[in-house]
Amino acid sequence: MPNTYYLATNDWLNISFRLCIALLVGAIIGLERQIRHKPAGLRTHMLVSLGSAMFILIIMQTGGQQTSADALSRVIQGIAAGVGFLGAGEIVRQSSQESQRLEIHGLTSAAAIWVSAALGSAAGSGLWQLGLIGSLLTFLVLNVFKRLEKHHNSS
Repeated sequence: MPNTYYLATNDWLNISFRLCIALLVGAIIGLERQIRHKPAGLRTHMLVSLGSAMFILIIMQTGGQQTSADALSRVIQGIAAGVGFLGAGEIVRQSSQESQRLEIHGLTSAAAIWVSAALGSAAGSGLWQLGLIGSLLTFLVLNVFKRLEKHHNSS
């Protein structure tokens, strides 16, 4: 028998909690990006995370008790691919401002947007612990490893 995933439509507290966690994990990443004056900041990351959680919740709400792991997998794949276009737009926008020659800029910001989508998907799926731990680890990568890169490049 296949695994089924279902969230009762009248479970407003659980739905609200999941959406608020999605906003929180997006805010953790977005605030770091905002502080560093990156184009995709607080609101962008919060919206990407919230949107991802909502897509997950939609399939869980509309699929009834027959929502399968396969259906959730397809939604997550769609989110990952769709958000990739946002990331590509970030890279292209950054590159065109710098010069006319081919340059790559904004990869970290694009990756942060992509991670925000994953964090929102985790929150929407009810995996709030995964979302919070993932957001803290992402925050560490964006901060600690940036310092390590600067230290290494200056040596």
